Amino acid sequence: MKAFTITKYGKKEELQLADVATPILKDNEVLVKIHAAGLNLLDAKIKSGEFKMILPYKLPLILGHDVAGAITQVGKNVKQFRVGDEVYSRPSDFSIGTFAEFIAIDHRDIALKPKNLSMEEAASIPLVALTAWQALVEKANLQKGQKVFIQAGSGGVGTIAIQLAKHLGATVATTASEKSFEMLKKLGADVVIDYKKEDFETILKDYDVVLNSQDTKTLEKSLRMLKPGGKAISISGPPTPDFARAISAPWFVKIILSLISWGIRSKSKKLEVDYSFLFMQANGEQLQEISKLIEQQAIRPVIDRVFPFEQTNEALKYVESGHAKGKVVVKMESYKKF
Repeated sequence: MKAFTITKYGKKEELQLADVATPILKDNEVLVKIHAAGLNLLDAKIKSGEFKMILPYKLPLILGHDVAGAITQVGKNVKQFRVGDEVYSRPSDFSIGTFAEFIAIDHRDIALKPKNLSMEEAASIPLVALTAWQALVEKANLQKGQKVFIQAGSGGVGTIAIQLAKHLGATVATTASEKSFEMLKKLGADVVIDYKKEDFETILKDYDVVLNSQDTKTLEKSLRMLKPGGKAISISGPPTPDFARAISAPWFVKIILSLISWGIRSKSKKLEVDYSFLFMQANGEQLQEISKLIEQQAIRPVIDRVFPFEQTNEALKYVESGHAKGKVVVKMESYKKF
């Protein structure tokens, strides 16, 4: 099969289109013929080597963390899915590889594709929606009437997190450039701040939750606009010792992450707020809950551009540029519906 691989880490390295073996199915897996794959900044960070301490992949590696397609084969232990089912997924770490014609995925990481979405729309959803769910539902336990600040509202995570937070009954504030204001208000944002002209710290006070996706300086400011007992959840770091323990990292990684996050953890403690780092995990059951919200039209995908599969490098560069509003997807032209 055709797949885009990396053979060495580097920011300037490009993905290489190669012929590789079609995955051999394990008993708990399904084989998915890929129709569309979503791209994420995580793909670029892995390619550059930024995450090799946390995610020590063996090279060559097929990148890609979002997929929509149809099942062509099922392992003998798989009972709830059948050949021909249209599914979508964020495969588990160390089992990624959606920039390809086929992928084998553990059945616990997949869900049936929402009936009201195209394959391209479905491929844009898993990673960002699971990130939003695990941040706002699992970690924050966001409740009706609470106030949440979601940074970078026009990004992939932001567009979904705003809709989920609004569905949960929260008041939602976000940052963006002025040209995105109309879109974000339609998604449910109550307060939209122009990050080029305004300082959110002078506008937002006594918030319950912050979903941080920006740099450390922005995170520090976010801690100060939380009420005592508020929660700051960061998807951009710094990772904490708790995270190192959760992934069973080596002892030296725990020490490094403890040092890296010491400043933020100390400041949050002084302000009497809670800081945690979220590295999203694959979860088919949660994705199925997200599917229900999509079919109820409580959440809708936001796609900026769809590239043909052969332009995956161009698509990834566009993601890295930071100009995308919503998600970027690559499409397999050769896909045939079952």
